[in-house]
Amino acid sequence: MLNIPAAPVIDGARHLHSGKVRDLYELTAGPHAGNLLMVASDRLSIFDFVLETTIPDKGEILTRMSLWWFDQLADLVPNHIVSTDVPDVVRGRAVICDKLAMFPVECVARGYLTGSGLLDYTATGEVCGVALPAGLVDGSRLPSPIFTPATKAELGDHDENVSYETIVGTVGAEGAAQLRDLTLAVYGRAEQIAREQGIILADTKFEFGVSTRGDTETIVLGDEVLTPDSSRFWPAAEWEPGRTQPSYDKQIVRNWALSPESGWDRASGEAPPPLPEAVVERTRARYLEAYELLTGERW
Repeated sequence: MLNIPAAPVIDGARHLHSGKVRDLYELTAGPHAGNLLMVASDRLSIFDFVLETTIPDKGEILTRMSLWWFDQLADLVPNHIVSTDVPDVVRGRAVICDKLAMFPVECVARGYLTGSGLLDYTATGEVCGVALPAGLVDGSRLPSPIFTPATKAELGDHDENVSYETIVGTVGAEGAAQLRDLTLAVYGRAEQIAREQGIILADTKFEFGVSTRGDTETIVLGDEVLTPDSSRFWPAAEWEPGRTQPSYDKQIVRNWALSPESGWDRASGEAPPPLPEAVVERTRARYLEAYELLTGERW
């Protein structure tokens, strides 16, 4: 069961929702009244549990990284950012964004085989109905990137990988094609940028919505984008198919939780215990390393 702390009270904003990492508000005063305020916390979740222990600066890292990526992708797809002039209490970790009618689809692009995709492939030779060559292993590069959508689960549940035909049934043929094409175009751009910095973008997920700003309805990239929370980043120099790859994300925390050292039984239904300080420090360092390598900026 998720145990999400109460969202902070922010003057001029009405709290709408809290997820595993983000708190969402509607602005009720000021020049951006009516828009949304999206705040990235330092919370961290693994195996659908929000941990008691937070990772210092994580919310700021995710926010800065998303803003950097939105700039890199602006010519491919518009995004939901309206302003970064946010209340002081959340400055650096929040953005003001457009209200979107979100598609009920997790738009996942995979260029490499791992995670739930590997499980599907091992069982069926396919991922989300996409047939793949025989003989692939954990970490294999795919012949070309694939669109492997998932349905959005309720908070605390797992997203479910589904076929492209399922998405057609959900959003229509035209909507499904637009989501697929945008997902693969954005992944292709981001994969190239990351590779130039010595990082493999193995897979990532995007969320899109429809904006009515202006005279026409436009598909817009929303939420976070291409952060260690939504993507698998691997150091290219250490890539070796056939094993679990080292990564720039919370894998350090997952590994610790599953180790005998933690004393946690995943099957117990109980949340993992508080993280040791060394695990917190290594996780923060890994997020920072990903940010600095990708953006070329010092923290």
